[in-house]
Amino acid sequence: MKQVFPKDFLWGGATAANQYEGGYNLGGKTLSTADVYTGGNKSTPRYVTFKDAQGKIGYATRLEDIPEGATGYVVENQYYPSHIATDFYHHWKEDIRLFAEMGFKAYRFSLNWTRICPDGKLEVNQEGLDFYHQVIDELIKYQIEPVITLNHFDMPLYLADTYNGWAGRETIESFLFFCETVYHAFKHKVKYWMTFNEINILNGYPKLGIRFHDEQTVMQAKHHVFVASAQAVILGRRINPEFKIGMMVCYLLNYLLNSRPENVLASLQFNREMEFYMDVQVHGEYPHYKMKEFERKKIKIDMAPDDLSIIKQGTVDYIGLSYYMTSVSDVDSTELDRVVGNQMTVTKNPFLKTSDWDWAVDPLGLRIGLSKIYDRYRLPLFVVENGLGAYDTVNQEGQINDDYRIDYLKEHIEAMRDAIALDGVDLMGYTPWGCIDLVSTGTGEVEKRYGFIHVCLDNEGNGDMRRSKKKSFEWYQQVIQSNGTNLRVKSIILCKSF
Repeated sequence: MKQVFPKDFLWGGATAANQYEGGYNLGGKTLSTADVYTGGNKSTPRYVTFKDAQGKIGYATRLEDIPEGATGYVVENQYYPSHIATDFYHHWKEDIRLFAEMGFKAYRFSLNWTRICPDGKLEVNQEGLDFYHQVIDELIKYQIEPVITLNHFDMPLYLADTYNGWAGRETIESFLFFCETVYHAFKHKVKYWMTFNEINILNGYPKLGIRFHDEQTVMQAKHHVFVASAQAVILGRRINPEFKIGMMVCYLLNYLLNSRPENVLASLQFNREMEFYMDVQVHGEYPHYKMKEFERKKIKIDMAPDDLSIIKQGTVDYIGLSYYMTSVSDVDSTELDRVVGNQMTVTKNPFLKTSDWDWAVDPLGLRIGLSKIYDRYRLPLFVVENGLGAYDTVNQEGQINDDYRIDYLKEHIEAMRDAIALDGVDLMGYTPWGCIDLVSTGTGEVEKRYGFIHVCLDNEGNGDMRRSKKKSFEWYQQVIQSNGTNLRVKSIILCKSF
């Protein structure tokens, strides 16, 4: 295959602290919102556990079920996936060695805010900083570029309980103190940063820390996130002008089912729900269509006098995106035609096959999406999440022959290649999600596996955490070694446990 990917292309993998790290009460770390979020599975919802003002313990699947004055609470003998996750906290050296063996050029991960700034207060836990220094130094030893997400789907529980999370403007100051701390600590070690993970699907208690889900509260919280993100960009550039600081969006491309005008409009509006977040963080302003929406819905954002100038100044250097699936717009669709995918309820596409979790598999959609984004924004793009959540089976020889995962990734890599070669997209890198098995943020289960590396753990937290290579491990190794030119699948690839 002809060489298409740039010679400095960032091949690697991605994880998140609350889904992978564990050590929830070790090394000076305090509770985050993820730490009071129970396990679940494909059919059983996750719960937020709390203690009300009278000291009574409760479980809530809906924000409105959390009473006024309640605080997040860890219930004894209840399983919380984030508490141990797949235990990077105790396996970081072993795991990074495996990443290096695959040939990673980059590793995208998030920092646990409460490990560095307990309770989100304006104080630094040196033991937490030291842990990440060790991790980053180990990556650098293997010439793996650290790509750090500053906030990935959780926040300090104290800030959620005290200020209603991101709905309270006080949270911005806490976040910026955290950012300034890590920027200074790692300014000579880390070049690539992202502010908020999948900013367009931040919602609810674990992610935004809010108790109410009305549009007014959500958009006020999102405005504070926009301001915090822009200030983090400005701050980072002041500390080290060589930093490259990006945003990250969940990109779920939407097609119209047919040429019916109502479907064309519905598809336009669906796609705007992702473009809005890129418009703000790339163009530095609220787009007119969103301001008109606020006007219709009587949403009034409380802004400080300099908020809009901060957003204008703090635009990003690149766009990171996750890509797992696509959807269609059909105004005549019913509940039977819909499925929950990547925390969005979408209409199924009758032309596409689906994963074990009913997510549409659409490699061509990745090429289309990359082209649409690049045409609109003309910034470098970075596919920082992509992958197939699937049930994996360990055979009698201790092997996991995950050809289905290889096929999925191969087709998506080919789509990226075409986006570069045929459409002229400037693509920085590719870090498939859950490069080692971790906890699903949507369902809370481990058995929805994405990784090249298997972790011996089940949905109830049972297992010895033993790491073993899947067939896809050696396949991805050859992809990286060839810089994307060798996507062939060997007939026999041993994937023994160790």
